[in-house]
Amino acid sequence: DEARRLAYEGAIEGLVVVAEEQTRGRGRFDRDWVSTPGLDLTFSVVLRPNAERLRQVNMAATMAVQDAANVITGRTAVIKWPNDVLVSGRKLSGILIESVMSPSGGLEFAVIGVGLNVNLRPAEHPEIRDIATSLAQELGTDLDRTDVLLRMLSRLDELYSAIGSGVDLSSPWAERLDTIGRQVEVVWGDRTVAGRATGVDRDGNLLVEAGG
Repeated sequence: DEARRLAYEGAIEGLVVVAEEQTRGRGRFDRDWVSTPGLDLTFSVVLRPNAERLRQVNMAATMAVQDAANVITGRTAVIKWPNDVLVSGRKLSGILIESVMSPSGGLEFAVIGVGLNVNLRPAEHPEIRDIATSLAQELGTDLDRTDVLLRMLSRLDELYSAIGSGVDLSSPWAERLDTIGRQVEVVWGDRTVAGRATGVDRDGNLLVEAGG
């Protein structure tokens, strides 16, 4: 919300807003995000991409978190379509992109919101202990959050610059998706489709084979 307010006021592209704690952090479908003061990273980045590249921004953000997690933990992080990063089958990070259109129909700005478990101890939170992990849990020691933030932002800057240069991230992003080949249930509105995830299209939409 704060990043959005600053973007409306004309904040330059690349502005980063970091919260020591989020009291109203939100994910997809308005789900809550557990935010423990002093332990993790919750931050938002203001970008002003071309509208046709907006889907690529989500790819860049998830790939940046994944790359940082791989380097820090030495383990293989994967992306769960469309915007979660998992390690050891448990959620390490959630990413949400909110965009605002201009009155003329163009893209005014986009805000990338990232929740990244750094020093979280999932066992202390019954609601997530079976589904969440953290960098510290995977590595076995606490980390400096500033170092983690700078590593992730540096990688995001590289990938976002590549997008601006016309690089298409859809293929490398698809190769990192743990969802492909799995049986899935896709829910939107009051409709549910069950089937096998077979791939994604160039915009990152999930392709599901169901009932022939």
